[in-house]
Amino acid sequence: MTDILSVRDLGVSAMIGGTPVPVIRGLSFDLPVGKILGLVGESGAGKSMVGRAIAQLLPPGFAISSGACLFEGADLVRMAAEARRALLGREIAFIPQSPQTALNPLLTVGQQFDEQLRHAGAASRRERRERALAMLAAVHLSDPEQLLRKYPHQLSGGMCQRVLIAMAFSSNPRLVVADEPTTALDVTIQVRILHLIAEMQQRFQTALIFITHDLRLASRICDEIMVMYAGSPVEIGPGRDVFSAPAHPYTRCLELADPATAHGQRALFLLPEQMPGLLALARMSGCHFAPRCPNVADACRNTRPVLTSVREGHSAACLRLSATSDITTAEVRAGSAVVSSEKPLLRVEGLSKRYAAMGGMFLGRSEVTAVRNVDFSIAENEFVALVGESGSGKSTIAKLLVGLEQPSSGRIVIDGRDAAGPSRQAHALRIATMQMIFQDPQSALNPRRRIASIVTQAMEAGSRHVSAEDRVQRTRELLVEVGMSPELATRYPPQLSGGQRQRVNIARALGARARLLIADEIVSGLDVSVQAQLLNLLFRLRAELGFAMLFISHDLSVVRYLCGRVLTMYRGEIVEQGKTVEVFANPQHPYTRTLLAAVPPADAAVAWTALDAAP
Repeated sequence: MTDILSVRDLGVSAMIGGTPVPVIRGLSFDLPVGKILGLVGESGAGKSMVGRAIAQLLPPGFAISSGACLFEGADLVRMAAEARRALLGREIAFIPQSPQTALNPLLTVGQQFDEQLRHAGAASRRERRERALAMLAAVHLSDPEQLLRKYPHQLSGGMCQRVLIAMAFSSNPRLVVADEPTTALDVTIQVRILHLIAEMQQRFQTALIFITHDLRLASRICDEIMVMYAGSPVEIGPGRDVFSAPAHPYTRCLELADPATAHGQRALFLLPEQMPGLLALARMSGCHFAPRCPNVADACRNTRPVLTSVREGHSAACLRLSATSDITTAEVRAGSAVVSSEKPLLRVEGLSKRYAAMGGMFLGRSEVTAVRNVDFSIAENEFVALVGESGSGKSTIAKLLVGLEQPSSGRIVIDGRDAAGPSRQAHALRIATMQMIFQDPQSALNPRRRIASIVTQAMEAGSRHVSAEDRVQRTRELLVEVGMSPELATRYPPQLSGGQRQRVNIARALGARARLLIADEIVSGLDVSVQAQLLNLLFRLRAELGFAMLFISHDLSVVRYLCGRVLTMYRGEIVEQGKTVEVFANPQHPYTRTLLAAVPPADAAVAWTALDAAP
């Protein structure tokens, strides 16, 4: 089979303090025509840097230091810049991670399509328009004519991603690089996007590089998977083999850190510390994974392993491959078994929220119902999940509970007292009982405030721990509680990793001594290793501090691991609720069954029927 792309001993370096430091080391692979290669690993593993190196779009201070990147026999590394630019967007296309920031907010979809197709060589404006309409229809977007006139902010995240897929395939490229194209999308939108990518890839026989941190997802659509760690490949093999029978300890740890929606409940594997920084890696003489590896031996710290054949077409770089299968975690009781009280802390009765909407010049005003007659309760120390697609009303319920929105009708009852409405008493009751943990800690944390000031914000505004000495002491206690060093109290949010920032987000909520946390997609888009740390942290904090939580998420495997009960929301209504284990084992509502069918099975041998179904 002809290879569309051949990468040979590729190296990328970054200038740090005037010295080149390796970022990508010894990367080699072949990608045949019409095949999908998955690049898998944590943030910082070098996955996205590979795509940037192929396109010669490296950030300032980074440069290719060695090797070759052959596209249909021509070396992209040594190719003239003008010839390379002619290939990009025409023969080599990209699907970026964040669709709503990748599209130009000042141009309509039609204008951006026209620009892309003009670069691809379509001379006639009519030809470009017809091609744009055909591609939008190919990705199953309704009313393409109207869509061409819209701006990106008028589309949902899933629609923007479909537009980018249509644009990427519009020039019939030979190679497409998809960088985390489904990260943080709803599970049903995610499966539609994957179906579209696979459909378009097969239709045009395009080679595809699929970059993701989700090993299970990659195993479902990739012909071959390359697992990367600290800029080097540590395992390469057939997609389903790498997932079902990982040979490298790092791949095995990623598999065990990912919760499943079925089978027995097991503890998640916790990878210690973080991936070493570039300077630390440059000083290491042995295996780069050694500081975090559960199977590490003395030889691992002094000898750097090379890729060794495990079976035909499957290789891994480890000195102790035979011990990989010994890495395991213990079986634990399901989250549904951990409820300390039957006393309801929160009761929601007949809750509704309606918004006024303008119907146009001649249609007058109308109403849009975001939440309709919702009833549920949360007991003390209970973790309850709220699941559903974007637009189903989940975040609206969160805003109603904490008082950011006022209900149109219905009751919110805390400890038997009315907490709905704008009164001072209701506001004080909500503040004393509930705290919100936001999805994106990068935007939720003030970058100009030190960590110590952030986690004690509630104390500064309230009447408890008002003295500086009390706030310092409480800061140390909170950071220790969420598994962080008190020494980090003097740092600013940009100086922390994503997982550390989310821990600060949790510490701030705990600082107000809340009895109920409202967690809105707090592990969305995180590496599975960081996700596992946060999930186990929440379990430990509940046992130590005692609090309840409404956990809003689209990740059903996380929901099954963490929450004892689940509420399924669809178009503003709760259509099913019950114990998580029972609902997942025997869903009664068609929409719940649709959500569960969209989750990739934990067993690679089981067919994923959702990907085979038409979107």
